[in-house]
Amino acid sequence: NQEPEVSIVEYTNMSVEEIQQHLDEIEQNKAELQRALVSRRQEAKHGVAQQVRDLILENGYDLDEIIPLIVPRRRRGVAAKVPAASGREYTRYVDPENSDNVYVRGVLPAWMKQKMHEQGYDPSVKADREAFKANYLRVLEA
Repeated sequence: NQEPEVSIVEYTNMSVEEIQQHLDEIEQNKAELQRALVSRRQEAKHGVAQQVRDLILENGYDLDEIIPLIVPRRRRGVAAKVPAASGREYTRYVDPENSDNVYVRGVLPAWMKQKMHEQGYDPSVKADREAFKANYLRVLEA
């Protein structure tokens, strides 16, 4: 099915039209090879999927029990990159004057902005927020 390769020496004896025709044939062969590759990969994926199904069933489980463990549901946004049940613990800060005022992360609560202004910190500046947390707030132990 393969044609013999054309050597460089033979190209020198070809006309522009012949070289263009040869290039067109090569492009057509490339496109056919790409389609064949995509087809083979698709077949291989189906084979692997069937092997996984068989393995799950052979071990006495339903697909619905195992597949979610393999492919967890995706969530939107940046949080999608962190597993939902990562168990991540965030530092909790408490106002030493009022233990009902707790800050974990995210948008600053009004009480915290007010205290920052009172202490001379600017809530819109990250360095000030960090300094306020370090110098004024207490870390709440879990």
